[in-house]
Amino acid sequence: MLTKLICSDIDGTLLNKNRELSIRTITAIKHISSIPFILISSRMPKAMLHLQKELNITHLPLIAYNGALITMPKTVLQSTEIKHQVSVDLARFCSKTSIHLSLYHHNEWYVPTMDYWANRESNNTKVIPKIQDIKITLKNWKSENKGAHKIMCMGDEKEIDTLVNFINNHFSDAIIGYRSKPTYLEIAPKNISKKTAIQFLIEQKYPNCTLENIIAFGDNYNDIEMLQSVGLGIAVQNAKDEVRAIADEITKSNINDGVAIFLEKY
Repeated sequence: MLTKLICSDIDGTLLNKNRELSIRTITAIKHISSIPFILISSRMPKAMLHLQKELNITHLPLIAYNGALITMPKTVLQSTEIKHQVSVDLARFCSKTSIHLSLYHHNEWYVPTMDYWANRESNNTKVIPKIQDIKITLKNWKSENKGAHKIMCMGDEKEIDTLVNFINNHFSDAIIGYRSKPTYLEIAPKNISKKTAIQFLIEQKYPNCTLENIIAFGDNYNDIEMLQSVGLGIAVQNAKDEVRAIADEITKSNINDGVAIFLEKY
């Protein structure tokens, strides 16, 4: 297999237990700098840029929000947003529960308050959100003709279950929810995924590359389609059972530098 592109998920895959890049991982990726290394995540671009800087790959594209936003330095290559009314209806539903709802558009992140969930996510991603009433944010976005690239809902597992049922019953054709944890639901436009983002990227920026020329790393449900579609799909040892079941190979866990170990051997 001729490798022309490498794509990697971030959380649970590339980062260690401190949610940082280890020295070994940085060294391994820099060692293969002739092959573009693309970060692909549900994170916002701002929460990925510091990782790009550490890897000296700030000149390369970023795939954010599970594929809803693809950027190059100072350029947006593709943007797919959740329809305004869908966001309004989700916010209204969550307001009747204790669920925390965050709104994301490009590098904007709005939270209604810096509660437990907002602080936790801020610590994980090293990004500080703006505090603003959700209704005001949505009203402003409507006037600016902007929509959410991602809606993050965090809270009690049973309440998240009810939100999942609400989405399945009312918006199954418009949005999809990724359950990264029992208490986390990351909501994205239905017609995008990490696979579709990679396909777009190679068509626009790497025309001599096909899916068969790509290695991809992942650990969670939203990585399955990506791992299945590329030439070599690698799961870390700590990946969900369903992810490990479809992977071409399994490397060590993220906290044991699984991505670096695979790259060193490969």
